[in-house]
Amino acid sequence: MHKIKNLDTFTMIVMAGLVAIGTVAIYGATTETNLEGLQVSNIVMFAAFCVPMLALALLDYKVFVGKLSYILYGLGIVMLLLVKFTGENINGAVRWLSIGSFNLQPSEPAKIFTILLIAHLLSKREGEKLRVIQDLIPIGLVFLIPTILIMQQPDLGTSLVFVGVLLSMLWMGNIRLSYMILFVSSVIIVIGTILWLYYANFELLSKIVEPHQMSRIQTFLDPTSDPDKSWHVKNAMNAIGSGGMNGSDGAYLRKGFIPYAYSDSIFVVVGEEYGFIGASILLLLYFLLMYRLVQIVIQSRDLAGAYLVIGLIGMFVFQIFVNIGMHIGLVPLTGISLPFISYGGSSMLSNMMAIGLALSVKVHKHEIDLAVDITSK
Repeated sequence: MHKIKNLDTFTMIVMAGLVAIGTVAIYGATTETNLEGLQVSNIVMFAAFCVPMLALALLDYKVFVGKLSYILYGLGIVMLLLVKFTGENINGAVRWLSIGSFNLQPSEPAKIFTILLIAHLLSKREGEKLRVIQDLIPIGLVFLIPTILIMQQPDLGTSLVFVGVLLSMLWMGNIRLSYMILFVSSVIIVIGTILWLYYANFELLSKIVEPHQMSRIQTFLDPTSDPDKSWHVKNAMNAIGSGGMNGSDGAYLRKGFIPYAYSDSIFVVVGEEYGFIGASILLLLYFLLMYRLVQIVIQSRDLAGAYLVIGLIGMFVFQIFVNIGMHIGLVPLTGISLPFISYGGSSMLSNMMAIGLALSVKVHKHEIDLAVDITSK
C-alpha cells in the first residue's frame, strides 16, 4: 500500500492531460472519414495500458535493469528479426507483427529494452569514466544492432531515436569530453558531407542513400525542386499558420491536405484547429513532464535508476523535437510519432511502459531512503 501512496501523481496527471489532447486531436483528424471512431479506441488502449504501466511502477525497476535486461534486449532483437522475415507490409514498409487483431511494432518496445540494458551496463561502472574497449564498444554494439534492423524496415525516424538516446545516456554515463566531441564531430562531418555532395555531386549522393531518404533530403534542402515532394511539409506549415492564435475551422485538414493526420502529422491538427494557444498548452505539458522526469533523476539514490530515466528522457525529447520540427520546416520529414498524442497502440504501450519505469524509480527511491535511515540508526 505504501508503494501506491508514493506514486508520482503529478506525472500521471500530466500524462493523462497529454492523452486527452491526443484523443481530441484524433477525433478532429478522423471525424467524417472512414477512420471515424479512432478516438474511442485511443481511450480504450490508454485504459488497458494503465495496467502494465502501474505494474511496472510498483515492481522494483532494479529487476529490469539487472540481468533480466539481457533477456528483454534479446527478445527485442528476436522480434525485429521476425519483422524482417514475417512482418506485415503496410504502406510499403515492413514494421509490424500481426498478433491476433493487434499489429505490434517491435521497434517501439525495442527502444525501452535497449535503454534498460544500457542503464545496466553504465551502472556497472559506478560513475567512473567510461573506457573505450570495455564500455563504449559494447554499448555502441548494443545500440547499433537494433538501429540497423530498424533502418532496414525502412524506418529512419525510429532508428534516429536511438542516436538521441545514445547521446543522452553516454553523457550522463560519464564519457570523456574528448570522446563526446569526437562523436559529435563525426555526426557533423557526415551531415556536412551529405550537404556538400548534394550541391557538388548529386549523382554520387543519390547512389549512396536510399531513394526515399534522398527524396526527403531534397525536399528539406530545396522545397521548390519538386512541388509534389514538398507538398506535405508546405501544407503542414500553412495549416499551422492558418490556426492563428485561437485556431481555425481546419480547412486544410478537412480537404485532405494533411496525410496521416491522426498519427505522425497530429501536431498539425493541434496547430490548425487550436492555434498558438493549443500548441502552447501541449508544449507546456511536455515541459512539465520532462521537468518532473529530470527531478526523478536528481532525486534518485541509485545510478541504474538515474541512467534509466535519462535514457527515457532522451527518447521523449528527441521524438518531440523531430516530430514537431519536421512539420514547421526545422528538420527533414520522417516517420516518427508524437508521444501520447499520435494514434498507435505500439507507441502508446511503449510510452506508458516508459512512464511506468520512471515512476518505479521514484517509488523505490523511498525504500532506499528508508533503508539508509534504518542503517544510520
